[in-house]
Amino acid sequence: MNPAGPVTGTNRDVLRVPGFRRLALAWVFSNFGDSVLFLTAAIWVKQLTGSDAAAGLVFAALGLPALLAPFTGRLADRYRRRPLLILNNLAAGVVVLALLAVRDVSSVWLVYTVIPVYAVSSYITGAAQSGLLRDLLDTRLLAPANGILSSIDQSLRIVSPLAGAAMLALWGMDPVVLLASGCFLTAALVLATLKLAETVHLPDAAESFWHSTTAGIRFMARHPLLGRALLTLGIAIGATGILNVTVFATVEQGLGRPPEFLSILLGVQGDMAVLGGVTASLVIRRIGVRSCMVLGVILLSAGVLGTALTMLPLVLAAAAAAGAGASWLIIAFVTLRQTETPPGMQGRTAAVTQVMVNLPQVAASVIAAVLIGVLPYQVLVTAMGAGCLLAAAPLLSRRARLHTPDATDSDDGNAAAVTTTTAPAPPS
Repeated sequence: MNPAGPVTGTNRDVLRVPGFRRLALAWVFSNFGDSVLFLTAAIWVKQLTGSDAAAGLVFAALGLPALLAPFTGRLADRYRRRPLLILNNLAAGVVVLALLAVRDVSSVWLVYTVIPVYAVSSYITGAAQSGLLRDLLDTRLLAPANGILSSIDQSLRIVSPLAGAAMLALWGMDPVVLLASGCFLTAALVLATLKLAETVHLPDAAESFWHSTTAGIRFMARHPLLGRALLTLGIAIGATGILNVTVFATVEQGLGRPPEFLSILLGVQGDMAVLGGVTASLVIRRIGVRSCMVLGVILLSAGVLGTALTMLPLVLAAAAAAGAGASWLIIAFVTLRQTETPPGMQGRTAAVTQVMVNLPQVAASVIAAVLIGVLPYQVLVTAMGAGCLLAAAPLLSRRARLHTPDATDSDDGNAAAVTTTTAPAPPS
C-alpha cells in the first residue's frame, strides 16, 4: 500500500458497483429530506413567532444530538447496518409527520421536540453508512465513493433549502413536511433492495457499556496517524465556525453589499465544494491522503483569510478556495478513517468524527458572536485563518510522515465477528 495513503480507483470505477449506486440513490433521498427541513423549519418558526431567537433555537435543536453521537456509533457497530438504516429512515419519515400538527405559536414546542429526534437519524445514517461502505467496497474505491457522496450532499444543501423555502412561501409548511417524509420513506425502500455481504460484530460479554461506547475515541487517540488527523480536522473545521458570524460583516462592511448577497458567496462556495468532492479521489491518488488533508487545510485557510478583503473578485476566489479545501480535507480524512479502522468500529469512529466536526464549529460560532461586538471582524477572521493554518501542524510531524496505513492498531473494541452473506447484488 502506498505510504502516503491508499491507492484509489476512479469515480467511474465505483459507479460500476451496483450496490454503491443503490446506496448513493438512498443517500440522495434521505439527504434531500434532511436538507429540505433544516432551513425551512427555522424560517417557519420565525413566521409563527416573529422571534429571531426562536428561529435560532431550531439550529441549536439540530446540533444538540451531536452529544449522542458516541451512542449512535455504538448502535451502528452492534447491529446489522442495512436493516438499521432501513428502520432509521422509516422512523424519520414517521416522526416528521408530527410537524403537521403545528398550527400556531401555542404548538411550536412540537418543532423543538421533533427536530432533535429527526436530527438523531442523520447521525445514525452517517455512522451506519460508513460501515456499509467498508463492507461494500474495496479499499481503493473508498476515496471516490466518499467524494461522490460528499458532492451529492453539497449539491442538495444548495438546492433543497431553496426548494423548501419556495414551497413554504407558496403553499405553507405541510407540503414541505410531506415531501421530507416521502424522501425518508423512499430511501428506506431503496435500501431494502441493497444486497451485500455484511459483517455483524458481536459484543464482548466482558466489556462494559461505557468501555464499548468510548472504544472509538480510544482507538483514534492511540493511532499514530488518525489521532493527528482528527486533531487537524477538529481545529480547522472548528475555526471556520467563526466564519458563520463574520461573513455577514464581510458582505455588509467589507463589500458594501446587502445581506442578500451572502447567497452569492455561499453559492460559489457550495459549487466549489461539489467540485472538490468530484476531484478528491484524483488528488488523493496523485499526492496521498495525508498530503491531500494538508492541501485542504491550506486552501481553507486562504479562503478564510480572503474574507477579510474588500475586493469582490478576491472574496469570491476565497469562497471558492474554502469550498474546495473543506471538501478535500473532510473526504481525505473520512477515507483514511475508513481504511484504518477495523470493521467492528466503523460506526464509533464515524461518530467521533461527527462530534469533532460539529461541536468545535458551534463553540467557535458562539465565541465569535460575543467577540464581534467588541472587535473588528477583520481581527477575528485573521485569528481564525491563522488557527486554521496551524491545524496542519500535527500532520507535518515526523511520526505522521513515517506512518504507513498498513500499521493499523487494533483496540479491544474490535469484537469478534461473524459474517452473514446475502445474495450478491444483481448486475444492472
